[in-house]
Amino acid sequence: MRLKNKVAIVTGGASGFGAAIVKTFVEQGAKVAIADINAEGAQALAKQLGDDCLGMSCDVSSGEDINRLVRATVDQWGRLDIVVNNAGTTHRNQPMLNVDEATFDRIFAVNVKSIYLMTHAVVPLMREQGAGVILNVGSVAGIRPRPGLTWYNASKGAVNTLSKSMAAELGADGIRVNAICPVLGVTGLMEAFMGLPDTPENRAKFLSTIPLGRLAEAQDVANAALYLASDEAAFITGVEFPVDGGRTV
Repeated sequence: MRLKNKVAIVTGGASGFGAAIVKTFVEQGAKVAIADINAEGAQALAKQLGDDCLGMSCDVSSGEDINRLVRATVDQWGRLDIVVNNAGTTHRNQPMLNVDEATFDRIFAVNVKSIYLMTHAVVPLMREQGAGVILNVGSVAGIRPRPGLTWYNASKGAVNTLSKSMAAELGADGIRVNAICPVLGVTGLMEAFMGLPDTPENRAKFLSTIPLGRLAEAQDVANAALYLASDEAAFITGVEFPVDGGRTV
């Protein structure tokens, strides 16, 4: 097992990419705190996966919620080895001037400020342990942006860049930080990203820009997270890891 006896937190863990990461981590021996604003979904997944999971309600834009999550995880299992900052949101694909200020603020609170809050909560613990892994789910949108998602793209560009900066600063503490950068995936946010109904014709427009000819599946992202969290990636830090079928080539 590649994560035997490791303790992890996965935000946005009740569905989509996050749920696949949770399931894969548990299969590989980790104990996982599933954090999600959808408390019922997080608790249901934890119940499904058994005693190695803890399901918790968490608004990742709230420092109080983040601190409560980290305390509960350490109280349950005594340590924290891996954090996956996966929770995210977007605005619907549309002209940039049509996105209102409240939506802009929410995107940056969930996608960017959440990582600031989590970093403050977990880095002291990881420093004390002498090691840790932080994985931030960025996006190819922060590398090769599409029109219509300007403010979302900007938030993910921030995630990608802050991941590299964190890696440079925290490497001396034995803490590895990497950004996972998926292309458009089959999740509940897909139609918002497309700005169109999810029809075969509309999907084809996006598939034509991906050399491998398909969208990202949740398991693709989970496999990347597993590798980067494992000891196999012990010398990998500060990378933007595209999971994109060649979209950024």
